[in-house]
Amino acid sequence: MAPFISETFNLSPAQKGLMLSIPIMAGALMRFPLGLLSQYIGRKKATLVEMGLIMVAMLFGFFFVKSFNDLLAMGVLLGIAGASFGVALSLGSGSFPPKHKGLAMGLVGAGNVGTAVCVLVAPPLAQAYGWVTVYGFAAAAIMIPMVVMIVYAQEPPDLDPHASFKEHIACLFEKDGWAFSLIYAVTFGGFIGLITFLPTYYYDQFGVSKVQAGQLTMLAAFMGAALRVFGGWISDRWGGVNTLNLVLVTVAATLVACGLAGNSLTLTTLLMILCFAALGAGNGALFQLVPLRWPLATAVAGSMIGEIGALGGGLVPNAMGLSKQYGGSYMWGFMLFAGLAMVMLVMLRVMQIRWTRTWAEKGGRARSA
Repeated sequence: MAPFISETFNLSPAQKGLMLSIPIMAGALMRFPLGLLSQYIGRKKATLVEMGLIMVAMLFGFFFVKSFNDLLAMGVLLGIAGASFGVALSLGSGSFPPKHKGLAMGLVGAGNVGTAVCVLVAPPLAQAYGWVTVYGFAAAAIMIPMVVMIVYAQEPPDLDPHASFKEHIACLFEKDGWAFSLIYAVTFGGFIGLITFLPTYYYDQFGVSKVQAGQLTMLAAFMGAALRVFGGWISDRWGGVNTLNLVLVTVAATLVACGLAGNSLTLTTLLMILCFAALGAGNGALFQLVPLRWPLATAVAGSMIGEIGALGGGLVPNAMGLSKQYGGSYMWGFMLFAGLAMVMLVMLRVMQIRWTRTWAEKGGRARSA
């Protein structure tokens, strides 16, 4: 919706970046509390609570947004949707054995395809009925997954009902948790941050229509969502660490190339598709490792990692907006994120030495014992 909203309120590049960052960062901050809540009331109930709050957020967008400050308030509420992965990953994979966790997590993560559907469907709806009306459609649509959740979802048997609060939050105080979180800030943070920013980038940089900007973004979004399943599946067999090594190199290379290809719409689109394929595979690979490291606290650990990761995504639109406003080009934003990917690669190479000696097989596969 950003190109439509920006036109309505005549926003500057920095204001656009802030507006796009708020829901990502708000969702990130809500992930850990929601994951912790799910340990006590159950993941199915926590998911239903969250879906109800998403409907409230959509209705706020439909009825009450009249100014830029209202937009920021709506962004905070919309962040509730971003918290869903904190519960969904554990809910969807908790019934599967360790050697299939990667594939199960990847299938859950493929829910990111909803983003691709949004960027394809929402702009034509906004053009036909006005961007405010789109939030009304979304408020009605959220009832469909709520009904599916009530009828079909089952609470997995993988939680320890006698675990203490201290045991639930142990991952907060472990180096591995923070290492995973920082890597996820590049893979998932890059996915959600770039996908939020791309419609604005295509519209401003290449002068395409708002609908075309959504369609071009959809190509990358769909690739990222689909490759998350592949990333989880290949990590079960090849190892999550091995997969992440390849992912981070690919992400850094494609982002640098995107920064240098700012005059070519075709080349930028192809590079973004490749970049999102790597980001999606990286998300699947990282969450193949999480249940191996924290088998009894996957929901809380996943929520913490998702929180830090999504906060990384909130930096992307801001960095891009500031790069454009003060550097005269979006290139410096791409270069910054590519540099972060290379820093995470170095950290992974160091950390994986201990991981493969303690809780994972060589390359990051599940231990057979």
